[in-house]
Amino acid sequence: MLRAARALLAMRHPLDAEIAFSELLGSWWGERLPGVDVDRLIGEGLIAHATASDRPEGLGVLAAVTALGTNDTQRALAEQGVIVLRERGLTGPGWATQLGWVTPLSAYVNGDRFGDIDELVLVFGRESERGSGRAEPEHALILVQDHNGGGVLRDAWITTQVETLLKQCRERARADDFARFEEVEPARARGVLERALHRTEQVVSGADRSEAPVPQAVGLTASDLTGGSLASHFALANARIRRLPEPAADDPPPVPAWRRDRRAMLAARFLASDEAAELSDSYAASRCTDHIITHGCDIDSGRPLRVSPRKVESFLLHWLPGRVVLLPEEQEAMPHVLAAWVRWAGARNGLPQVEVGATLDAVWESTASFARTYRDPARPLGLRQEAVRRLLPDGDFAALARRMFAFPLMASEIVAWAPEEFDPDTSAGRRALLRLDHFGEYDATTPHSGRHSSGRDHWYRPVTGHDPDRERMLDRHERLAVRLWHGRPPNLWAAARRMLDRGVDRTTVLRALDEVLGSATSESELRRRLDSL
Repeated sequence: MLRAARALLAMRHPLDAEIAFSELLGSWWGERLPGVDVDRLIGEGLIAHATASDRPEGLGVLAAVTALGTNDTQRALAEQGVIVLRERGLTGPGWATQLGWVTPLSAYVNGDRFGDIDELVLVFGRESERGSGRAEPEHALILVQDHNGGGVLRDAWITTQVETLLKQCRERARADDFARFEEVEPARARGVLERALHRTEQVVSGADRSEAPVPQAVGLTASDLTGGSLASHFALANARIRRLPEPAADDPPPVPAWRRDRRAMLAARFLASDEAAELSDSYAASRCTDHIITHGCDIDSGRPLRVSPRKVESFLLHWLPGRVVLLPEEQEAMPHVLAAWVRWAGARNGLPQVEVGATLDAVWESTASFARTYRDPARPLGLRQEAVRRLLPDGDFAALARRMFAFPLMASEIVAWAPEEFDPDTSAGRRALLRLDHFGEYDATTPHSGRHSSGRDHWYRPVTGHDPDRERMLDRHERLAVRLWHGRPPNLWAAARRMLDRGVDRTTVLRALDEVLGSATSESELRRRLDSL
């Protein structure tokens, strides 16, 4: 990389150097090796090597990382390296002091009324001196955001033909009523793009540290994002977004907040509408509606009312199979509920009838594929439907593994004879499950036959006496089990999975998690310690 940087010293314009160095820094973006932090290994290794080189190309590399690095720590280390080399008398190329010093001039959104893809156009000018002078438009950065992909960035490029680009976008919007091109506040654009960057890095890194369901939920893999021009422009895009003004404290969030009560109200309005009147199974229709709204709020940037052919295909063929357990009657009802939702939401959004019709066609064309590709997790996992209902009262398939880890007996027939006594929603039920799991004991005061529904004797024994040590242990494990059940914080289950993947047994994992949970003094410390497990 240092040898490659030597060829960049002859460049005259800072934008050319920024593009070239962004491509260099993106060469390891998204690369993963088991047990290795590749970004830290190569990024900090390059900084150390450049600082020790005592060469102009080393100074150029350090200046580029200072301006374009996507990691705060690495930018700080690179800045220290620049100081060291300058104190040794090295001078870099003319562009070295101009990297990243641009002025945001305007921001636009280019797209269509379906809203599947937004092209965010950011126009920048170059300052002649830091913070002074009037900057003329020099280049535009175009970032492509895929809302069906959870709001991730799918592509990026740079153009210096700013006026030509804006003229073509405006002419297209005037000539086509379905096209959309509008100016947005740069601070608003920053809020939207920072969220998009975060989601993109989640997919690329494979991290599971957010409540937002990103990779499998939308059918994305890291290679979908790292194989194109996004990787070579990612560092430059990061730097440019940091140059945009920060949103004010009273600005609306980039994604509207959809609390549970607001989602329930939206579902009630739909189910009471004429479009939903012909849905015969009201319970299945209500469950399906909840999933449609959840997808729109959590995946589609808080826009449950947006409908399009691509969105319904993504919902039916990617999100539902990867995230949600549907019972047979719900699987049968889903296409009909979705079609009714398209008619209702399309009318509320003012979508032309032709586009509503195209979206309905996509629903029915996807129905056969949905029936083939959707697999009820109860069958391959060997779980009874009643066990699935109890483990997933909210239908969130992504929670199945951690809930079975927290309460493994929920999936067995051992507790089928008394579901109310082993209800994980109540403290008494959780206590009974954990006592049975850890000690093979049940509460003898509860009347039951002591036999399975199959007629076989139970293997467990009644509780005898009161053991304070056992009760304290159950207190701790109940707190841990509740956190696992709800997935809070998200990196709690991520830490457990890492240990399980390395062959650590469940009892040892529970002990390690309990120790961290009991010793952490704050939520931030808890998350930090879990990340280190």
